[in-house]
Amino acid sequence: MDNGLKTKLIFEISQIDKLLNDSEPLLDLCKLKTPDFIEISAAALVLHSFYNGIENMLVLIFKYYDEQLPKSNKWHIELLDKAFISEENRKQIFNNEIQKTLEEYLKFRHFIRYAYGFKLEWERMEELIKGMENFWIVIKKNINNFIEKN
Repeated sequence: MDNGLKTKLIFEISQIDKLLNDSEPLLDLCKLKTPDFIEISAAALVLHSFYNGIENMLVLIFKYYDEQLPKSNKWHIELLDKAFISEENRKQIFNNEIQKTLEEYLKFRHFIRYAYGFKLEWERMEELIKGMENFWIVIKKNINNFIEKN
């Protein structure tokens, strides 16, 4: 892996770190009480941004390794699936143990892209929001391991 890709991945990591750091008051509030409509809307944006950052890193990696990016209408799912497979010139990016959780973040990201804010349900988001900071530690470790091994 050249320094260009490594620098871009480290930048994306720093962006998600900043997102979570800046969102900490909201995330803490959501752990203490059921959020109201405005807080749920803000939390949905944080979840959306969080997954987009992860997806940005995947796109950077696949482009660097000249891998074909999916083009179907399910390209987000296909992109994520590729991250759990080793290719001839690229190691697996994520450990299989986190696939189901990442799929849940992807499902929510898809939902939020096409839903009206009033359709947001705290029950659907709660586990994702409350687990996001710890899950980010796992994701970041996976990305850093990928950087070190490639």
